Formats: sequence, C-alpha cells, structure tokens
Amino acid sequence: TLSHPCPRVPAGGGRVEVPRSVTAVLGQDVVLPCRYRAQEQEQVVQVTWLKRGPGAAAEVAVLNPQHGEHVQEPFVGRVLRHGHGDLGDGAILLRN
Repeated sequence: TLSHPCPRVPAGGGRVEVPRSVTAVLGQDVVLPCRYRAQEQEQVVQVTWLKRGPGAAAEVAVLNPQHGEHVQEPFVGRVLRHGHGDLGDGAILLRN
C-alpha cells in the first residue's frame, strides 16, 4: 500500500485530491495520482510518498522542486515522477 499523507493545510486552504482506490495489474505500470488544489498564495514545496505496512511506514519518494526527486534504494528504477510542472500534480508512476 502506497499512500500520500495529506499535507497540513491551514483553515480555508486548498485540498488534496486522490482516488479512493487505484487498480493495478501485476507486471504492468500504474499511475498513482495525487493533485493539490491550492488556494491563492499557496504553493506546494514538497511531496512525500510513503509505503505503509503493518505497524510502520517507509519513505518511497520525495519530490522537491529545489532539491530534485529522491527515490529510496528499494524503489530506484521502479518509481518515477509522473506529474508535470509544479508539484500541484504529485503523481508517481510505479513500474511493474
């Protein structure tokens, strides 16, 4: 299970849009969408994807416009940024 934690958003802030579920086929690529609908003067500065497991969560990828994209070792080559432009679109592509 991969999850995108909801950012801490001040009252009256934007909203995170993610599907309730995503269906994947074993051996095929799948896009995990995540979009933040910002209010005026808001900007997404980082997106972090986590893999949740029993009792723990492990970082999978961090997307940051200043520092680039960082994918943790077990996921290198399997996780790529899918979104384009600013980080309001923080979707990732999970390969195979």
